[in-house]
Amino acid sequence: MSSFTPSPAAAGPPSQCLLTLPDAPVGAAPTIRAKALLFRDPRSAQLLDHVDRIARSDASVLVVGETGTGKELIARHIHQQSGRSGPFVAVNCGAFSESLIDAELFGHEAGAFTGAAQARAGWFEAAQGGTLFLDEIGDLPQSLQVKLLRVLQERQVVRLGSRKPVALDVRLVAATNIDLARAVQAQHFRADLYYRLNVAPVALPPLRERPGDILPLAQHFMALYAQRLGQPPAQLSAAAQQALLSYAWPGNIRELENVVHFALIVAHRGVIEPGDLRLVPALLPTPVQAIVHAAGRLPQPSSATESLQAALQSLVEQGAPRLFESVEAALVRCVFEQADANQVQAARLLGVTRNTLRTLLKRHGLLAEPALASSPRPLPVPSSTPGHLRYAQ
Repeated sequence: MSSFTPSPAAAGPPSQCLLTLPDAPVGAAPTIRAKALLFRDPRSAQLLDHVDRIARSDASVLVVGETGTGKELIARHIHQQSGRSGPFVAVNCGAFSESLIDAELFGHEAGAFTGAAQARAGWFEAAQGGTLFLDEIGDLPQSLQVKLLRVLQERQVVRLGSRKPVALDVRLVAATNIDLARAVQAQHFRADLYYRLNVAPVALPPLRERPGDILPLAQHFMALYAQRLGQPPAQLSAAAQQALLSYAWPGNIRELENVVHFALIVAHRGVIEPGDLRLVPALLPTPVQAIVHAAGRLPQPSSATESLQAALQSLVEQGAPRLFESVEAALVRCVFEQADANQVQAARLLGVTRNTLRTLLKRHGLLAEPALASSPRPLPVPSSTPGHLRYAQ
């Protein structure tokens, strides 16, 4: 199905259209991807114009943005506007071990390694004539960075266990939520691959830096979930609108979707009030800041760090009790909910080990001790099935 449709919540010029992901299969695992992206804010409209210009070329694209900002939506739009006849194949580089991603990315022949009973095409071959989207490219092991660079340079791929190259006609779009330039300086990412990927860069700003998109996106999610819940359309009160506009949105569009979904469930008489919005208290502005922001006398903080510093300063001045514990609990709870209770993803977002995360979860009552079982649970078996591939013509 198409990933570019007119937006009922953002009717107007084409620059205010809506990008949405194809419907997920029934029973699919939860995702932290942004499921909608529109271009009502002037900065977003400029971004869309930039992306449309890039889409008409065959240049490799590097999309940089925080988690939940809509990087895959941009990649799908680039593919659709490119006119390429092949499929769009999306792959998360952080979802596989180094040994598995090698075979998945480049393919393998029968007998290439233990368990390779038959030959199988890799992601590059699967995207022949279309676009290959490599999300979280910064998580790609350095040994595979060398192979990827060679594929991009020679426009051909060699399967594991084979010596015969396969010619490729694939447009590559990569995405990351880390600063690859700094990763290159730290020698965690190859400089030559970075320059090869960064031919046509796209910097996707976080939601807090395009406030003109916040309310239209909220209205889109309100209409979507009201329909799914079988409820009549709801409205945002003026105070709720101001609360949404004043919030820092560390989880970006995905967090906004979750907040709206919950608000619709608990709202009374079809009107969403500030009390219905599940926002992290530490990231909310003080009442004085909110009034000044609404009056337009003080610009909104330009980054999440500045918003957090302002909130912490307010708490310090108020002499909030047990400040460290409350702030730590709010951060851990926010990240754990944002990761849909996935410990691996939550640890990655926090930049800590999984053992450290489990300690924090137990400390703040977010992880119950498992009951003793009569027999041990079987360990999960890694799967190389194509369930991680998502196609869109």
